[in-house]
Amino acid sequence: ETLEGLSDALKAGKIRAIGLSNESAWGTMQFLRLAEQHGLPRVASIQNEYNLICRLFDTDLAEVAHHEDVGLLAFSPLAAGILTGKYQGGVIPEGSRRSRVETLGGRWGPQTEAATQAYLDVAKRHGLDPAQMAIAFCLARPFMTSAIIGATTMDQLNTAIGSKNVSLSDAVLQDIAAARGAHPMPI
Repeated sequence: ETLEGLSDALKAGKIRAIGLSNESAWGTMQFLRLAEQHGLPRVASIQNEYNLICRLFDTDLAEVAHHEDVGLLAFSPLAAGILTGKYQGGVIPEGSRRSRVETLGGRWGPQTEAATQAYLDVAKRHGLDPAQMAIAFCLARPFMTSAIIGATTMDQLNTAIGSKNVSLSDAVLQDIAAARGAHPMPI
C-alpha cells in the first residue's frame, strides 16, 4: 500500500523519487522486492545516520546500496557535533544539543569521547579541520549520495561546505582505519 501511494504521488508529479529513512537492509530489500514484484517504483535512496563513529551502514546496508543502486543520504555526518571536538573533556557549550540532551540520544559516553579523540588526533596529525575531515570521509564512501549537514552559525556552514574541497590522502584513510580498529563500536 505504501509503494502504491508513492507510485501515485510519483505519477502525479508530486515527488521525483522514493527514499527510505532509518531502514534496515532487510526492510530495504522488502521494498525493492515488492516494487519489482508489482511493477512499482524502486527505492532510490536511504537516509540513515552515518559518520566516523556510527558506521552500521558499512555492514549489510553498504552491500545493498552497492548492488541495488540505493544511495545513502547520510544524516549527522558530525555525530550531532561530537566529531567537531566541542564536547571533549566534559565541555558542554551553552545552547549546544548536549546542553539540552546530555547523552545526545545515546551517542555520548566514555567510549565515544575516546573514539572522538582518536579522530581528532588524525585530523591534527594531517593538518585537517576535524569537521571537514569527518564530512569528507562520508562523501568519499562509494555508496554515498550526499551528506546532510546542519549548521547553527555561518562559520559552521562555511566549514561544512568547505569539506567538499577536502581530499583525504591514503595516509589519512589509513589513520582513520587504525582509529576505527581501536574504537570499532563507540556508540
